[in-house]
Amino acid sequence: MKFVREYRDAALAQDYARAIAQTVTRPWTIMEICGGQTHAIVKYGLDALLPDGIELIHGPGCPVCVTGEELIDQAIAIARQPEVILCSFGDMLRVPGSDLDLLAAKAQGADVRIAYSPLDSLQLARANPDRQVVFFAVGFETTAPATAMAVYQAQQQGLKNFSLLAAHVLVPPAMAAILGAADCRVEGFLAAGHVCTVMGYTEYEPLAAHYQVPIVVTGFEPIDVLQGIYLCIRQLEAGQATCENQYARSVQRAGNPTAQQLLQQVFRVVSRNWRGIGEIPASGLGLQPEFTAFDAQARFATVLATLPRQTAASECISGAILRGQQKPHDCPAFGTRCTPEHPLGAPMVSSEGACAAYFRYRHTAVPV
Repeated sequence: MKFVREYRDAALAQDYARAIAQTVTRPWTIMEICGGQTHAIVKYGLDALLPDGIELIHGPGCPVCVTGEELIDQAIAIARQPEVILCSFGDMLRVPGSDLDLLAAKAQGADVRIAYSPLDSLQLARANPDRQVVFFAVGFETTAPATAMAVYQAQQQGLKNFSLLAAHVLVPPAMAAILGAADCRVEGFLAAGHVCTVMGYTEYEPLAAHYQVPIVVTGFEPIDVLQGIYLCIRQLEAGQATCENQYARSVQRAGNPTAQQLLQQVFRVVSRNWRGIGEIPASGLGLQPEFTAFDAQARFATVLATLPRQTAASECISGAILRGQQKPHDCPAFGTRCTPEHPLGAPMVSSEGACAAYFRYRHTAVPV
């Protein structure tokens, strides 16, 4: 595809593709777990370089996409309070809740602002002592340490007008949920390199052993992805199932102990509802008891208690896409009734969403 030719290391990419072709003897299905990897695959046409029978499927690799409707509804309800400034990352503002999104709430008068870091919210809280500043914290283990630092600093500084609506999710439990499903198609995983930079990959080793599925910690450059695929296929062909580190330039087995210590100090592991997947035990981060003063759900409990339980009626198949059962072009609404300007579901909104990648790079057919 033309995208491959545009890549600066296209010749090396072709070399890895040939190495994969020389190794493979049968069909295999591999899931990349990170939306950044999905975008590299789709943008550069990496799947078109692979032999027939090697299928790449896309997992729940976008924390914005898997944030449940109920948390978005809570964020909107909090943002509508006259004393509140609600902050979140830009992608989060257009993800549909059960009725509308945060951007629509902003248009109706809510004070919703884009933050580039949780620490931006702290600065806003200090500058507006008469307002309640709430940070809607979304992300995998990658962004959770920065959120933990914001909460820790808020406690140290005695800020009374800062709180957190926690929506952080953890990757290994989601992988276990996918592998344990009756309809699982995954035979090998490309694990998210940035998550492992923080957490290491010791949590992945028992998953590989228990489910007999190779897991390769992989980076985000096209060469990283192709090398990760090669290492995964090499294991599959040899009948092996271990955790291997392609992203050694950034990832150590033990990860970043300092960041992990901060996470353990501020957060505790909780169950979390994943959009399209459902409740996954021990898959989220909530605040430790000593930091409950910064828990927005507790601070605005009276407001949130009035929220009706709603389920959005939609033809969106994002659940099947996030589980690797279908791909964006399998959706009859893709590119017609569902576009980045008018999304039916979260994967079309986020910069890491699979539908957004397909719309941007494959909405118009590109000859191979």
